[in-house]
Formats: sequence, C-alpha cells, structure tokens
Amino acid sequence: MNTKNTYTQSSWSLDDLFKGFDDPAIEATYQKLEAQVAEFEKYRSILTSDISEQKFMEMVKSLEAMEKLGHKIYGFAQLSFAADTQNQKALIALARIQQFAAELSNRTLFFSLWWKGLDDANAERLLAASGDYRYWLEQIRHFKPYTLSEPEEKVINIKNITGWNALNTLYDSITNRYVFHLEVDGETKELTRGELMTYVHSADPDLRARAYQELYRVYGNEAPILGQIYQNLVRDWHNENLGLRGFSSPISVRNLDNDIPDEVVDTLIEVTRQNLKVFQRYFRHKAKKLGMEKLRRYDIYAPVSSSSKEYSFEQAANLTFEAYERFDHEFASKAQRVFDDQHIDSEVRKGKMGGAFCSTILPEMTPWVLLNYQGHADDVSTMAHELGHAVHSMMAEHHPLYTQHACLPLAETASTFGEMVLTDLLLERETDPQEIEGILFRQLDDAFATILRQVYFAIFERDAHEKIAKDASVDELSELYLANLKEEFGEAVELSDEFKYEWVSIPHIYGTPFYVYAYAFGQLLVFALYKRYKEEGESFKPKYLRILSAGGSVAPVKLLAEVGIDVTQAEFWQGGYDIIAGMVSRLESL
Repeated sequence: MNTKNTYTQSSWSLDDLFKGFDDPAIEATYQKLEAQVAEFEKYRSILTSDISEQKFMEMVKSLEAMEKLGHKIYGFAQLSFAADTQNQKALIALARIQQFAAELSNRTLFFSLWWKGLDDANAERLLAASGDYRYWLEQIRHFKPYTLSEPEEKVINIKNITGWNALNTLYDSITNRYVFHLEVDGETKELTRGELMTYVHSADPDLRARAYQELYRVYGNEAPILGQIYQNLVRDWHNENLGLRGFSSPISVRNLDNDIPDEVVDTLIEVTRQNLKVFQRYFRHKAKKLGMEKLRRYDIYAPVSSSSKEYSFEQAANLTFEAYERFDHEFASKAQRVFDDQHIDSEVRKGKMGGAFCSTILPEMTPWVLLNYQGHADDVSTMAHELGHAVHSMMAEHHPLYTQHACLPLAETASTFGEMVLTDLLLERETDPQEIEGILFRQLDDAFATILRQVYFAIFERDAHEKIAKDASVDELSELYLANLKEEFGEAVELSDEFKYEWVSIPHIYGTPFYVYAYAFGQLLVFALYKRYKEEGESFKPKYLRILSAGGSVAPVKLLAEVGIDVTQAEFWQGGYDIIAGMVSRLESL
C-alpha cells in the first residue's frame, strides 16, 4: 500500500446519504418509510406464541429495513448539524426526523413488547432460528423487568422529542456558539473552544493558566443555565428509569444497555480509587521535570520539552496509515477508505462542533469522521483514534444493523489500539531524546485523560444524580465536583476554584449519562490486549480481530472470555494499572 499519498484538509461529503436538504430523495425516503410502517403494522394480528420461525424473521428483517431508512435521514441531519451547529435547515431536519422516529417507534412498539412477553420455550425456539440477530433479540428480553405498558411506552417516546432530545440539542447549540478571547503574543484572539484548548498544551505556564481561566470564565458565567439543563436531564432520567421502570440505580440503566454487570463497573471504579497514587506519582514526576514544586491543574497537559513539533495534515494521515499497515494491511486499507470516500471533515470552522467523533450510519456505508485538525501531536493521535473507530465498524460491517455496533465499553478497543501502534511508530522513528520523552509523557497524559479523568466523571455522575434527586442546587453541584477533583488529585496537584465549573462543559454527561466509564474500560482493556500483542506477535492477531469483527453480536463479558480475559476480577483491572505504573517507572528512569 502506498503510504505517501497527498491529503488536504476539507469538509466531508454527505452525498452517499443525500445531496442536500433540497434533495427530493429525502421526501421519497420519508414516503417509503411511511409505507413500510403501515405494512409492518399488519403483523400485529398474527403475533401469537406459535408464530412460525420464517414469519418471525420476516418481521425482524422488515423492522430492520425501516430502521435503516430512518438512520439514513437522521444521519444526514445529525452530520449536517455537526458540520455547522448554527445551520437552521439542519436543526429543522433534526427535529423532523426525531419526531418521525418517535412516531415510528410507537407504531412498531407492539413487536418488542410482544417479544419481551413471550414465554421462554417459544422465545428459545425463535432465537434458535434467528442467526446473527440472536444477541440483539436476547438483549431486548433483558429489559423485560423494566418495560411498561404500550400506552406508557408511547407517551415516553413522544415526551423525549420535546424533552430529553430538545434539551440536548439546546445544550449543543448554546455551547457550540461560544467564542473565547485570549491574548497571545500581544494580540487578542477570538477562538472556538477547540482552538482555545490548544493553548492548555502551551509551553508557557501563564498562557496555559489564562486559557483555562477563559474557558471556565465563559462556562462559569453560563453555569446557572447549563446546570439547569443538566438538572432537568437528570430528573428526567430518574423519573423514567427509577420512578417508572424500576431500575435500582441511575448507572444500572447504562450498564444493562452495555450488558456489563453492575459489579464489574463497581470493581473498575474501586480499583481505580485504589490506584490514585500511580497517577499522583506521575504528576509529581512531571512537576519535577517542569521545574515546579507542584503541578497546578493548569499544567496537567503541559509539554515537558520546549519542542513544538508540528505535523501537516498530510503527514498525520500518512503516519497513521503506516502505523496501521505495520499492524495489519486490512486496518490500513479500511482507514484509507474514509479518506477515499470523502467521509472526513477535518477543518476548523466557526460553528462547527468541537472535538472529534466517528459516526457509523449504516453497516454498508463507510463511517464519517469529524476532526478539528490543527497540526499538533495530539491531533495526530486523535486522527489515529477516530480512524480506529471507523476500522472497528468496517471490521463488523458484515453484521446486520442490530449487531454491528460494539457496546460502549468495547467501542474504544480499536481506537485506543490505533493510538498505541501510532505511538510505537513515532517512538521508533524519533532520534531526539527530548522528543522521545515528550511522546512518553503524552502517552501518560492520554492515559490520565482516558482512565482516571473519565472514572472520576462517572463518580461525579453517580453522586450528582443522587444529589439532584434531593434537590441539589447548581452551586452545590459545583462544590461537589470540586470535592471530586480534590480526591482525584490529592496533594499532588494544586487546584484553582474555577475548575468547579468543569462539569457543565462535559457534553457526555448531558447526552449519554454514564457513557464515560467506557473510555476507562476500553483503555485498560487495550493495555492488556497490547501487552499480549507484544508478547505473542502474529498469533495474537486472530484473537484481537475476533473481538473487532464480532461488533455487537456477542455479549461483551463472554466475547472477552473467549480470548482469555476475565473482566469480573479486580486482578484484571489491576493489571492495567500495573502497566501504567511501569510507564511511570520508565519515565522516571530516563
């Protein structure tokens, strides 16, 4: 494979979905979807316990065909919105498909309710004939104890359009229009959040501090309204899932969705708390390297060398493809497909959604990747990370819509692995000892951001959900968050008061409650997998590729057990922290 191709930054093409908001294919798709829903509703009269396997699978595939059309319309609206969060056409399109999807869900709800209520013997008979849809069907039945009546479920679906969904769209619209002002080299710059955050990696300690202060000045001023949005989202989550459905705790909802037992998540959090000293030891070493008595929270991501190595977009793409190619040719060719199909938006633009993500719309379509590429080493890692997500999706593209997606805790497996193969390549290429040290420091900075930081977000979420149920104010939540940070950093890092507003700037806790522990789960899992790759070499690949190609067709605990990993044991998680401790020791010895 040629790894020296020319790549330039651009916005993505959504032509594989629709040509634009005026594309007549959008209306035609809505009409086709309406006809399919009307046809599907006729199945209600034949749903009996003795339904034939053939008729049952006909229903399943009919439902999937409808959902695929819906995904296509929703994907177009959502990706258009991400590319420009101020685009009124995108906002209207998003609202329309959310309304339609809720109505579609209500009209087809009878199927899942019947399936959950079916006796075990007949359910097993139909499961035996369901092939690659089996695990998805099993997962639906897991929710049987928490399912309400059909009229109640319909009310919830309708409520979510103008409730949960509307609040999250409002949060995104509000926060993505923020502009930040920062004086750099005597000039006051107007910046997006993504642009501002590059300065927290600056070699200038004063600039790092001012960048963070500006970030939380804006979010702090907005905390009363953003905090109110969060309070209402949490109350909605509590009212529906604990009050109506009967879940034992707010996090249990996500755990069941991920098919990860509560005890496994509890163990992950507990082992993390027991290993705080590993990261605190790292922070002390970093302070020493920076010539500081103690790190300030402003300095967590400070570079340890004066180097400010920049990578062109073309260099970043070629480095990523080369790293992927060295691991596996299929990895590299699948990642390149994202570029070849113009499914990547890498420009920095006002109004564009910040951060980075990978979005899989349909199994047969190349995923779309959003980046805000600015040429820093972190941006190269982010590219490798998001393309890893895309490769994961494409490795599982042979599965139906319902079993292609890995659950959240396994969804980070290929992305983090991709970052690690890139880091290996960079370390191997680099001859400057300072750069090598810088790469190792960045690797530990990333491990902190992906593991400790995310677990403490999850701890905050657990506490915040509990406090909001008891009418905690926004100010009390901010104080709770600050206490959470104090436990996380201990005596190793000096905290400034404005960091108490950080929680209102974390989109995941708004849009996908308790998503965050998936990052830590994925990173620690990848450390274990990568260690085995280094030890076993080529013989490891089939096991790893098995995890990726399974997508969401096998229960995660069972899938990992197949390759000899037992996530129910504290020892497994401790093994991940032992690897981090080894990385700290390596740095200390340089």
